[in-house]
Amino acid sequence: MRIVFMGTPSFAVPVLTNLTSISDSQVVGVYTPPDRPSGRGRRSQSSPVKEYALKHGLQIFQPNNFRSPDIQNQLAELRPDVIVVAAYGKLLPKPILDLAPLGCLNIHPSILPRYRGPSPVATCLLSGDLITGVTIMLLDDGMDTGALIAQHEYFLKGDETAERLTVELFELGGELLKETLPKWQSGELLSEPQDESKASVTKKFERSDGLADWSLSATELERRARAFTPWPGLFTNWNNSILKIIEVSTIHSSSTEFVPGTVVGTNHRDVAAAVATSEGFLGLHKVQIEGKRALDARAFLNGSPSFIGSQL
Repeated sequence: MRIVFMGTPSFAVPVLTNLTSISDSQVVGVYTPPDRPSGRGRRSQSSPVKEYALKHGLQIFQPNNFRSPDIQNQLAELRPDVIVVAAYGKLLPKPILDLAPLGCLNIHPSILPRYRGPSPVATCLLSGDLITGVTIMLLDDGMDTGALIAQHEYFLKGDETAERLTVELFELGGELLKETLPKWQSGELLSEPQDESKASVTKKFERSDGLADWSLSATELERRARAFTPWPGLFTNWNNSILKIIEVSTIHSSSTEFVPGTVVGTNHRDVAAAVATSEGFLGLHKVQIEGKRALDARAFLNGSPSFIGSQL
């Protein structure tokens, strides 16, 4: 089986690793975006997928897009039996979708048709779901609307961040793909259409979504802190600066003594400060003033004792 892989970030690398280990198969091409300037020196930065491909002697292609007939022909010359896409970030036109006999297979980090679109992992955490999972699907010209090939559920512990959960789901997806592809090739697996009556679509989050709304409950804000890690993060304004709220916990309380957004000291051993919300308190474990290093809350209070009693 001749495989073309398309991907970009570090969490897509385990998918490529699994593809290279499928018996009687060969990864004949790796597509990843062009190198981009990065950092203060604006040095050219390769994607993690490209770095892996370079180390393992895989043929690399970095087109800006697939609109050009020359780029489409270049891919066709690789004669792929299947194209596998994992967080590639570029639209594939119909000639590419129709090129490989086994289709274009995509790894999506949710149990489709639930949570289509750009933010399935963060949305799952915001919703407080107990179960998520990963889907292997055929790409079509819709947004995550293609036929389903395989799915695997993942049970949540309740402490996952979007960053960590994304890694775990793509690792699971790579293993599922390794198991699925030979069966898909042999005809043991058949695709099935998605149930549109159960479909939901996620939105693309903006920087402003990370601003803490203290009229929410502590439970909702704790979910936001995890769902928005690493971006946009949960943050608030204090002392004319942005204060990033990095690690938190919920403190359940029926007290209505404090206005939401009030910072209070606590007698909890592991929580030096907490913020009143509409329901309960958000315990602060690690925070960071913009431009400075992250500190545990107790160390932060040592340098900023006026934080207690302030209104965020």
